[in-house]
Amino acid sequence: MKRPIIPYNPKLKERARELRNNSTQSERILWKYLKGNQMLGYDFHRQKPVNNFIIDFFCQELYLGIELDGYSHLFEEKSIYDIKREKKLKSLGVEIIRFWDEEVFNDIDNVLRVIEHVVLKSLK
Repeated sequence: MKRPIIPYNPKLKERARELRNNSTQSERILWKYLKGNQMLGYDFHRQKPVNNFIIDFFCQELYLGIELDGYSHLFEEKSIYDIKREKKLKSLGVEIIRFWDEEVFNDIDNVLRVIEHVVLKSLK
């Protein structure tokens, strides 16, 4: 089922490009498994502007976002921002799944299983 494209703030395009060009190690690792429709044939994009936010990985067809969190997300301000951001995205119909960088480094197989499970669940 094709969903409408969620509008985005065009001012975020340049910042998204910068983030793509300066990916974190965990983003580079996960991207190897998501690019080129490798996740069950679905097209994910890196650092995708959606509404007023940039999502680490986003699949338009599924309205599915994947966020990778590092140590900065342990601070209260960042945590509060993440909650508000996720609430807004959820109101637009976007499901967000989150992983810690350490999970990507140390247990990529499980990360991929979780993503696959969420993709399959969203098809029902």
